[in-house]
Amino acid sequence: MPTLQSVAAAEVVQLTTTAGSPEDAARLAEALLRPRLAACVQVVGPVQSRYWWQGRLESATEWLCIAKTTTAQADAAVAAVRAAHRDEVPEVLVTAVVGGHGAYLDWVAAESGAADLEHRRRP
Repeated sequence: MPTLQSVAAAEVVQLTTTAGSPEDAARLAEALLRPRLAACVQVVGPVQSRYWWQGRLESATEWLCIAKTTTAQADAAVAAVRAAHRDEVPEVLVTAVVGGHGAYLDWVAAESGAADLEHRRRP
């Protein structure tokens, strides 16, 4: 029976960013997936964003990118998004995953370039 959590839960994070077009979102996803900095990138959109920028209330149509990766890859993933992003100050957030389906969390860790998990699994 699958477990709700695994050893990998402490290692998995979600990185979120936004893009101004579907093409930009696809480019950001590729920048994370090709070098295996993320196991998966979901693109959701369009979404309407409202935000303050340089003292003015702004509105934009954006595409939300949600990447699944590991704490070990988080810094490199943030750097890759920043390098590939068109915005001057891109939204890039990393959020810890506190639990989930154990097999999925293990998959994220394995596909994000993390080391072999076998030696860290619970008996």
